[in-house]
Amino acid sequence: MFENLMNAIRVEKLGPGAARTRPMRAMADKAYSSKAIRKYLRDRGIQCVIPEKDDQKANRKRKGSAGGRPVSYDKKAYRRRHVVECSFNSLKQWRSLATRYDKLAVAYRAAVVMHAVMVWSGALSQ
Repeated sequence: MFENLMNAIRVEKLGPGAARTRPMRAMADKAYSSKAIRKYLRDRGIQCVIPEKDDQKANRKRKGSAGGRPVSYDKKAYRRRHVVECSFNSLKQWRSLATRYDKLAVAYRAAVVMHAVMVWSGALSQ
């Protein structure tokens, strides 16, 4: 699922040329701290800004030198992740988005885009 999401990303360029399909970094919370996701990001050259879960830290320490190196990430960049969290909290104000009433992904995405447009247009008018 994470790989499908990353493949759907397009970062528009200001000038001529095709959109970039690879972001510079991926920020997420501890729920996305799996080896598979970290390997996927590393293979694509994307900086991983995801802290390690406490149980993963304990397992790594339990294994000793065979557990590998601790996960490193940009802590200052991770602190800026609250902007994304605030956006999700704003989206959850719509009951249909929070409870996922829509059965089709297309309809759900349309509701998210419509809500985002309403929030942004409201911010522009202030």
